Amino acid sequence: MRRALETLLRRPCELTCAGRTDAGVSALSQYVSVPMCHTELEGREPRRFWRSLMAMTPEDLSIRGLYTAGDGFSARFDAQSREYRYRIAMGNAQPVLAWNHAWWLRSELDPDAMHEAAQALVGEHDFRSFCKVSSAQKLIADGRSTCRHIVKINVAQINEAGEDLIAIDVEGNAFLHNMVRIIVGSLVEVGRGRKDIGWIGEALHAHDRRAAGPTAPAQGLVFANVIYPADALTPWV
Repeated sequence: MRRALETLLRRPCELTCAGRTDAGVSALSQYVSVPMCHTELEGREPRRFWRSLMAMTPEDLSIRGLYTAGDGFSARFDAQSREYRYRIAMGNAQPVLAWNHAWWLRSELDPDAMHEAAQALVGEHDFRSFCKVSSAQKLIADGRSTCRHIVKINVAQINEAGEDLIAIDVEGNAFLHNMVRIIVGSLVEVGRGRKDIGWIGEALHAHDRRAAGPTAPAQGLVFANVIYPADALTPWV
């Protein structure tokens, strides 16, 4: 993306992304802000600019839209919240279309118990128990907070392209390293019946990574959406 923009604009470009993901995590929605002068847009035909960018980006990257924003806009710092979805495939039948985009568990899960347990995480909390240890230690050493605000978590059984899956949707203002994947791994412990519903809240308040469950594999996670104020972005058409 950077190389394509620098080729079209004929200058170095500073890109700011709405969020970062672990290796192996997919994204359906990612916003990138690039400071530009008004003169750089003058005389450019938006559709041609869009097509030129698409032609110079890898095949696994799709540019879904171009927007303009006010001076000083940041894709990262102006975001109100971010949404992730984690998919889990259950049973002995190997998933086909969800392959490499879901965690395949051969055991059955109780999505209702998982959903109920997850509600203990909604709100603003110290999520140190759900953060990679080395990252939490670095944040604390730098005087930064491990508190985050979860807007909502929903766990439900869904059907996508004929395959039955468990979808875990998480929306929050920001996330710690591995936070969603550790939340998912912990909820799976409840779904399997290995832990009771109240255990998630106990793990949260322990402020200790050892109190929570395992880190779920990266391939089941998708960066699904970024929420901005209604008037922040204007389609460039």
